[in-house]
Amino acid sequence: MPRAVDGTKRKDRRNKILKKAKGFFGRRSTNNRIAKDAVRRAGMYAYIGRKDKKGDFRTLWIARISAACKNCDITYSRLMNGLKKAGVVLNRKALSNLAIEDSNAFAAVVEIAKKAL
Repeated sequence: MPRAVDGTKRKDRRNKILKKAKGFFGRRSTNNRIAKDAVRRAGMYAYIGRKDKKGDFRTLWIARISAACKNCDITYSRLMNGLKKAGVVLNRKALSNLAIEDSNAFAAVVEIAKKAL
């Protein structure tokens, strides 16, 4: 019985890789051997990016809170210290949204922090 060289398993494996490589530049999207490396590397960077995203958003929230703090004549570090001493449990994402969407509420939170200091 002849050996099946180009069977469905092999074709499916190749198609799976080429589907992931769709949109890549040049032979990386059409040549299986090159696409395999490109897809592996892309997956590696995607994994790293998912981890980095969390830190990037935290940096963004801190920058927004810090900018809003300057309007209220307090530094970011003093605000966070005051909130901790006052027992206010608000994460940076919530504080950032408050600073953007409701500046009066953010000012009230700042006053609570100032009193605790």
